[in-house]
Amino acid sequence: MAAVIVTKENFEQEVLKSDVPVVVDFWAVWCGPCQLQSPELAKFGREHEGRVKTAKINVDEQPELSAQYGVQSIPTLILFKDGEEVKRTVGLQTLDKLNAEFM
Repeated sequence: MAAVIVTKENFEQEVLKSDVPVVVDFWAVWCGPCQLQSPELAKFGREHEGRVKTAKINVDEQPELSAQYGVQSIPTLILFKDGEEVKRTVGLQTLDKLNAEFM
């Protein structure tokens, strides 16, 4: 399953009210490490389909969400369970690191 594109309009439904944990990738088009993170997150999402959802928030297009969650460096990945932040990583994460951190 492809990552869900999250905006302030659908954040509550897609992330906070999700029935499975959600790994949210805060990223930007101009960010080199973010571009490298995207395929790793896609592999992670495919590997754990049905058990976890992956989502992407473009920090340039959604500055309110970035500010709300104190995102100052990207890529930042935040794991939400039951509407709450439970884990956060900053910087490029490999598939092995994603599995170790979020599963």
